[in-house]
Amino acid sequence: MENKHLSAKRLGRQALLFPLCLVLYEFSTYIGNDMIQPGMLTVVEQYQAGVEWVPTSMTAYLAGGMFLQWLLGPLSDRIGRRPVMLAGVLWFMVTCLATLLAQNIEQFTALRFLQGISLCFIGAVGYAAIQESFEEAVCIKITALMANVALIAPLLGPLVGAAWIHVAPWEMMFVLFAVLAAISFYGLAKAMPETATRLGETLSIKELWRDYKLVLKNIRFVAGSLAIGFVSLPLLAWIAQSPVIIISGEGLTTYEYGLLQVPIFGALIAGNLLLARLTSRRTVRALIILGGGPIVLGLVLAAFATVFSAHAYLWMTAGLSLYAFGIGLANAGLVRLTLFASDMSKGTVSAAMGMLQMLIFTVGIEVSKHAWVGGGNGLFSLFNLACGIIWLGLMVIFLRDKRVGSGLQPQ
Repeated sequence: MENKHLSAKRLGRQALLFPLCLVLYEFSTYIGNDMIQPGMLTVVEQYQAGVEWVPTSMTAYLAGGMFLQWLLGPLSDRIGRRPVMLAGVLWFMVTCLATLLAQNIEQFTALRFLQGISLCFIGAVGYAAIQESFEEAVCIKITALMANVALIAPLLGPLVGAAWIHVAPWEMMFVLFAVLAAISFYGLAKAMPETATRLGETLSIKELWRDYKLVLKNIRFVAGSLAIGFVSLPLLAWIAQSPVIIISGEGLTTYEYGLLQVPIFGALIAGNLLLARLTSRRTVRALIILGGGPIVLGLVLAAFATVFSAHAYLWMTAGLSLYAFGIGLANAGLVRLTLFASDMSKGTVSAAMGMLQMLIFTVGIEVSKHAWVGGGNGLFSLFNLACGIIWLGLMVIFLRDKRVGSGLQPQ
């Protein structure tokens, strides 16, 4: 069996192939959302549906991402991370290709839900294996660098998707997603180590419920999980709603819509790159606090600008860019500390964390949609600011013990 704590010196090609192939799968699932969003206006037109289905497509996708989290983590603890992860990649390939058979918007949305189930495998299985395979400093650095690759999806997705619908049928996007997943499947089958610690144990609903109760009784874990969800929600709300805000609301072209994504996701990547450089010099706690300033200031700027001028979408973009830079600095460390806030097996912990976050995303995106419909850019930005304020309160709880993230072991 692979050593569960590979040191930085031992990160050879075989060791790095696993995270690279995992991030390729993550990229294919992310671009499966980000690339189709600018094309959703074409999709709803083809199916003769209203524009309210545009963000609903993403809601369905994220709802699927919550659907099996509760089972996949504990299941992978007992039968192995490898077989469960590989099954997830195959599932994504099949459901993407099934989109070619959709006849109406309801069938398309149902398939989006089924495709979204593939997201469950990333956090509950794949990232649990990453966290178990590398020691803390190396793991945070790898997670940040992997995030940069994954973030190419929301950076390039809107631009490529906007161009794609002018030169090819939108359905062919899903063939591309399936091909990327197939490449990932080959690499994971070759390089993914088996890190599960409870292999051979029987999975019972009673024990499963007991394990989840123990995890969810941990206040620090719950605070960290909810914090990750709320701090990420404005970004996901923007991805879901921005085609309607920019193209329908402001009257810009799909190309201009794509360009407005660049500063936001470019800032997110810049934050992750800075995190990778600072990991060996600063404590995880310090990095989270450092990222907090841009997060709150960026959301305040976006809200202030759009409340006083409903069409100040450039100021909103500037604020969201500053906020995204802060997320890039803070989130990788927060994920690590939250996952290890509980002593339970990491498949179960990662699944619980994913379910809480996906619940926030699924409900939050629908709330943000109604906020925009009811109050335009101003109310949409105020909703995002409220998410940032909730994150700040949760961070006070999560970091109350000064040993958390400082290199000292909290009791």
